[in-house]
Amino acid sequence: MDSLEVFSLIAGLVGGLAMFLYGMNVMSGGLTKAAGGKLESVLARVTEHPIIAYLFGVGVTALVQSSSASTVMVVGLVNSGIMTLKQAVNVILGANLGTTFTAWLLSLNAISSDNFFINLLKPKSFTPFLALVGIALYMFSKNDKKKNIGTILLGFSVLMFGMSTMSDAVSPLKDVEGFKRVLTSFSNPLLGFLVGILFTMTIQSSAGTIGVLQALSLSVKIKYDVAIPVVIGAEVGTCITAILSSFGANKNGKRTALMHLYFNVIKATTFMILFYAIHSVVNFAFMDSQIGMVGIAGIHTLVNLVATPLMLPFSEILVTLALKTIPIDEAEKREQEDQQGIRTLDPRFLSNPPFALEQARQAAIVMATMSHDAMAKAIGLLTEFDEKEAEEVDYLERKVDTYEDQLGTYLMQINAHHLGNKDSHTLSVLLHCITDYERISDHALNIMQKARGMSENKRKFSPKAQQEMDIFSKAVMEIVELSLQAFENEDVKVAKSIEPLEETIDTINMEVKRRHVRRLRKGKCTIEQGFDLSDIGTDFERVADHCSNIAVGLIEVDEDAYDAHGYIQQLKADKGKDFEKAVEFYQNKYLLPAVKY
Repeated sequence: MDSLEVFSLIAGLVGGLAMFLYGMNVMSGGLTKAAGGKLESVLARVTEHPIIAYLFGVGVTALVQSSSASTVMVVGLVNSGIMTLKQAVNVILGANLGTTFTAWLLSLNAISSDNFFINLLKPKSFTPFLALVGIALYMFSKNDKKKNIGTILLGFSVLMFGMSTMSDAVSPLKDVEGFKRVLTSFSNPLLGFLVGILFTMTIQSSAGTIGVLQALSLSVKIKYDVAIPVVIGAEVGTCITAILSSFGANKNGKRTALMHLYFNVIKATTFMILFYAIHSVVNFAFMDSQIGMVGIAGIHTLVNLVATPLMLPFSEILVTLALKTIPIDEAEKREQEDQQGIRTLDPRFLSNPPFALEQARQAAIVMATMSHDAMAKAIGLLTEFDEKEAEEVDYLERKVDTYEDQLGTYLMQINAHHLGNKDSHTLSVLLHCITDYERISDHALNIMQKARGMSENKRKFSPKAQQEMDIFSKAVMEIVELSLQAFENEDVKVAKSIEPLEETIDTINMEVKRRHVRRLRKGKCTIEQGFDLSDIGTDFERVADHCSNIAVGLIEVDEDAYDAHGYIQQLKADKGKDFEKAVEFYQNKYLLPAVKY
């Protein structure tokens, strides 16, 4: 072959491969869009049962035409916490069988007949018309579903055209002795296996490798002893896509990608060792025979059809291997414990509603303590920022969210049983209180994020503003501590001391903002510092409001009043001597420094 022929061959092969991979990508994307995002949600729901998860993995992969695509999807679902490792492993096993459907689809190119109607089944015969329909739907339809169908048809047409281009490009190689010698060298099982791995890793598609092999088999005589190790190598090489996609994922996302790798390595090495050990004794006659497109698809399917169901009962071995490779550290262990159900909220206690209610109250006290701790740490960050403490605030906020979800569900289950009048009101107050404590933890998170932003941008309050904020912070921490004390001990006397402090905090907030405006006019503060001060002041004021709600709820239960809004209005309207005296006490306790006018 002269240099021009070699160039034409390489250009045709590379161009055909590019169209093949692009067509597969377009078709896979169109199929995924046509599913309307439902694949992921259904996948997350049906994976509780191993067999269903396995079959769904087969179906999804056959549908999207890519084990890499479905495995990356699973990595994403595990990464987001929607799916566990035990659920994911069975989907991955199914994906390995589902991907073999592509090879069978490509093997339609091997159809050869003088019969006109049989010949129509050959993709080369009908893909031009599919492409025409596809481009018409894509360009002229305004309906998204029809556009997606058009994309699928176009992708399939480009894929098949790429396959045809590769086959035509390599056709001259059937008469080239040098290429035959190179091809023969792949009959060395280890060399062929490595070629399959490396080529698949390069193009990130096992279907692409098998497609190239099938295209070669249409034009060049390829034997079974050459095809088998390359196909098995492609099984390992395809894992690179999931591995790459897991780089930005959490530890469970990385473990999912490793399970995919471990299964394919175990499957491939076991097959290679057993098959070639038996071949060395029996000497399979078919190994020296020519393999066609259907034979390549058959090998690909047979290996997975045997290996994946056999591995299904032992799928937890893959989970164990992944966990051994990336062990669970203390931080992750703590997070897993947090995601488990709150132990005191046992469904068996529901047969005794008053006892179940008390268990819920104890869990709510734990939640309230975490909310208090989050606020204390967040306020501390305003004076001296520390990233570890900031992460702890974030952790506590997420834990409080979990408690609110589980407590809310449990309290509603208790509510379905018969309760006495007071227990019923206690339950109602608990429901409101856990919401208030969850909101307090949200404000703690807001304050932490504001402190982080100030630290990153090297912004500080002016000395006078800092002095005022310190006093403001102490008042807010006291009201949070009082609400926790009242809630934990059901102390109505403490609860009644909260409303005067809440009113004092409102006054402090307005005065701090007024003073900032005055400093701003004199050029002693910046607008950015004003935004920080205003945002933190708003969070402080709302925290006090939530503490007031908690206190009023406790007083309601004690006084059998059960009208929070009415109680506060009456309290502020009456403003008896005791209330005024309490307000005056707190105003003196948290008196802001005098200013010169």
